[in-house]
Parts: sequence; C-alpha cells; structure tokens
Amino acid sequence: MRVIVRFCSLFALVVIVVLSSGCELWVNRFVLPNDNVRSPQYKVDVERSVAFQTADGITLVADIYRPHTSEVVPTILVRIPFSATFKNNLGVDGVGKFWARRGYNVVIQGTRGRYKSSGMYYPMLYELQDGIETLRWLSKQKWFDGRLGMWGGSAFGYTQWVLADADPGPKALMIQIASTNFREMFHPGGAFSLESALFWAVRSRGEKDEDPSFKDLERGFNGWPLIEADNRAAKDIPFFNDWARHVSADEYWQSVDGENRAKTLKAPVLLMAGWSDPFIPTQLRDFETLKRSAAPHVAAQSRLIIGPWAHAEAVRFPDGSTTGEYRKASLSPSIAWFDHHLRGEPLDRSLASPVRLYVMGENVWRDEQEWPLARTQYTSFYLHSAGHANSETGDGRLTTESPVENQLADSYLYDPRHPVPSRGGAMLGPRAGIFLQNDVEARSDVLVYSTAPILQDLEVTGPVSAVLYVTTTAPNTDFTAKLVDVFPDGRAYNVTDGILRRSYTPIPAQHTSTQITIHLWPTSMLFRQGHRIRVEISSSNFPRYDRNPNTGGDILLETNPVAATQTVEHNAMAKSQIILPVIPRF
Repeated sequence: MRVIVRFCSLFALVVIVVLSSGCELWVNRFVLPNDNVRSPQYKVDVERSVAFQTADGITLVADIYRPHTSEVVPTILVRIPFSATFKNNLGVDGVGKFWARRGYNVVIQGTRGRYKSSGMYYPMLYELQDGIETLRWLSKQKWFDGRLGMWGGSAFGYTQWVLADADPGPKALMIQIASTNFREMFHPGGAFSLESALFWAVRSRGEKDEDPSFKDLERGFNGWPLIEADNRAAKDIPFFNDWARHVSADEYWQSVDGENRAKTLKAPVLLMAGWSDPFIPTQLRDFETLKRSAAPHVAAQSRLIIGPWAHAEAVRFPDGSTTGEYRKASLSPSIAWFDHHLRGEPLDRSLASPVRLYVMGENVWRDEQEWPLARTQYTSFYLHSAGHANSETGDGRLTTESPVENQLADSYLYDPRHPVPSRGGAMLGPRAGIFLQNDVEARSDVLVYSTAPILQDLEVTGPVSAVLYVTTTAPNTDFTAKLVDVFPDGRAYNVTDGILRRSYTPIPAQHTSTQITIHLWPTSMLFRQGHRIRVEISSSNFPRYDRNPNTGGDILLETNPVAATQTVEHNAMAKSQIILPVIPRF
C-alpha cells in the first residue's frame, strides 16, 4: 500500500512538473515577445509571498524575481490589481522571469485586496498611500540601489501615475492604456461611459475577477434607473455608484486623479496608447502636457506609441487581420526602455523618435516628431441635404464646399426607450474596436452624410471635432457624432466617435439654433481611393454611453424618459461640419 501511495505521489509530482514546464513554454511562446529583444543571460531566483504591513495594518504581498548574480542590478516594480488565478499566476511568473533573466530585480506586488494582498479592493482608492509605503519598503532592501522602473497598463498604469512625482521615486515609467484623468474616461462629453464602467465593476466586484456574461451586462444596461444598473447585472457595487454619481471634477475625482501629474512627473515616461482604447484622448493630452510643461529632461526623453489596440486587446480590422497580441507589444519595448534609463545603455533606434503611431487603413507604423502632427491641415467637411438625411438611404451629403444657400434642416425623434445601439468603439470589454455600422445607418433616428467616392487616398491623423447647429425639444439632451469609413461595396466601419451632453433652451422657447462642438476620439486612418467618408449624427450610442432621458431631471434616478425632437441645421448661417486633421501625402 505504501508503495502505491509513494508511486501516486511521485506521479502527481511528475505531472505538476510537466504541466508547469509546459505552461512556461506556452507563456514564453505566446505571451512573451521573442523578436527584437536581447537574449536572456541569467538564471532566476524566485522568492514568493514576500510581505510587509502598511501603517493601517494591511499586508501587501509580492513575488520577487532576481537574476542569479552577485552584481547590483536595477529593479522593476509592478503593482497589479488582479486576483491570484491560475492564468494570472502564470502571467506573473512569465513576466517576472522575462525581466530577471535580462538582469533586473522584479517585484510584482498585489494591490490592496488583490493577488495575495489583504484588505478591501476599491479601484484606485488606496494606490497613492500604498505606493508610497511600497517605495519606503523597497528602499530598505539590501539588493535595491535606487534605480527603479515601473511598468503596467490600465489600473496598474494608474499605480505608476500616483508615484510619478514621488521623490525619491521611479527613474523610468512605462504606462499603457491609462491616463492622469480617469474622470474623463468615465464621463466623456458629460455623458457616462456605461459599458466601460459596468464591465469593470461587475468583473471586479468580488474577491476574484470574473468576466461578466453579456446576458448579465445587458440586464444591467437595459433598465431604469441608471444608478441600479449594477444591481440588475450583479449586485450593488459601491465604486460603480461613485463613478456614476460624480460627474464633475469634484473632491472624489481630485483624490483619484490628483493635480497636474503630467506636469510634475519626475521621470521619463513611455506612453502606450490604443486608437480603440477609452483612455486615448486624455492619454494623448498627458503627452502634450508633459512635452510642454514637464521638466526639460523629462519632456525630452519621454516617448509615445499609439497602436491599433483596444483596452489590452488587438483590434481586428475589416479583413479579419490583426497586428498580433497586445501583451507581446506591451512588453517588447520594455527591455530597451529600461536598459537606457536604468542601465545607461544607448537608446534603441526603435525608440529614437518622440512619437510612433500606426496608420489604420494603410496598416503601417510611422515615426513622428510630435503630437499633434505639425503638418496637419485641419479641413472642414460640411453637412448638406434637402432635409431628408435620415438613414443611409437619405439625401445627406458631405463635401468640402461651404453651404451658401438656405437648406432645409434635418430632424429626427430621439426616444431613450429605443436608443441607437453601439457597434464597437473605444470602451472596456470585448465589444470594443471596429465593427460594421450598416444596421445602425438603416435607422431613421440616425442622420447620415457621405462624400462621393474619394479620388485619391486621404489620411486623417489627429484630433477630430464636429461643429453642429442644433435645436431640441428637451431641456437636457445628447448629440453624438461618428466618423465612418465606407468601402466601395457599401460596408461601413466605425473610425471614431464622440458625444456631448448639455442643457438647452428647448423649442419653441428658443427660436435660433445653438452651436455645439463634439470632440471625437483622436485617430489615424487612411481613407482609400474609392472609399467614402461618412458622418453619422444622432443622440445615442448605447450602451457605450448611457441614455439621456431628456427630462432635465436627475439622470441617475430617472425612470420616466421622454422622446425629443432633434434638429441639425446646415445653411449659409449655420455651417454644420466635421473638422478632420488631414495629413498631406507626398
């Protein structure tokens, strides 16, 4: 019997070793980058579950990966807000060894209430306090020499921003798909990023992260009042409620976003952004701010990479292709970046230019010297119709010719109970990205304006805005704008979009239109010869954004929405237009 037990135990151990080895091979092949990365040099010593207690009694736990050497080497700190699942453990192990094999101490620490750390998880609430205490703990480790880099995206990109002005603090940062302004990600244009907020909240509501089902999310989206979306989808989630309630830049968001972090950061930062990521507008603004206002050495050495990515996912193009795994792309530049700033190596030529961006449509990477591009020609494309631009079969036209005559305005009925559905866009969750828009454009509550097939390729790279002249029967309502690429066969794909929520003097009390500006997400797209450029105007893009109930009351608590008649004017006195950042092609 003992022989059998020993055999079974030995067999189990062999299975574990084989599985572990197989999993490590899988991570090395499919998660970690292999091309354009210098070869590993060291064996790795691993110390797991290394802990210290914060001033308020929370145990923060880290796994530490160190190269097997007597040399003094730099350190990379990653503070992760993930639960300790088998998949996440594999990822942590793979990433830790990836850097340690190349001569870095690696500290991967769970944030409060996540991975192996104790306490209550509430996104972003404790990261400044815990981050500072982690820096103090690091400074006492005998292997730490002060050369510190940080890496991570999204919520663990945020863990870097809160320490960006610490002194002493990190000497180099690599922040992906995150910005200094989480409020604007949640409340772009005054609306609420419902799908992003609910996906994040439901996924992270418990002790362990669990991807929510579409069925649960749809149950949350499709009901009133808005404040109970979390209850309908799962249960009451305090941080979802806080995100929804705090619309303005009040004390809540000041405690999260801080003040002027892009101006006061003390170390060069490599920012990685995605054209279909919800942080893209504020992340690019961070880059502009730091280049203009940060310390000269920080501004000069910081870099920006903008790729064809959603939130930690590769975007799938209309032909079904992608540019490869986001995880590999997010790790690939890290060795060259940290080698330069922490080890004093020459900067790799792949990071020589201040900006590297991906031009969709052309599907190429290109180096640039600034953002926005200095050679941009902001070009107005004007809305025209005979008053019947409703749907793709209407008479809406888009041209560079300014209207000189009176034209009939376009009107539609916006009913919050039957909103225009979202098809892709820049949001959290698996429904982000590039999708067909033809079913959306078949609706009468969507105004559609299209150019003729363009005669030559036209590149649009930079910030996009729509200036509209509108009237409404609602005291408070939304207007949305979407830029669309129309293929010669009629397939229409989203490029970028935006929304504006505000109060109005409703018709008939107001006799003239109101000029509004909708800021669409920045983009880079080559519209190919023979394609058409299209603009959709409506009042909902749901559930990417929440629905405005049109009542002028408290949107969070409203249960009785009303329909509103929306009108867009385009004539010699009211030149509704979309302004595109056109890049000359030589």
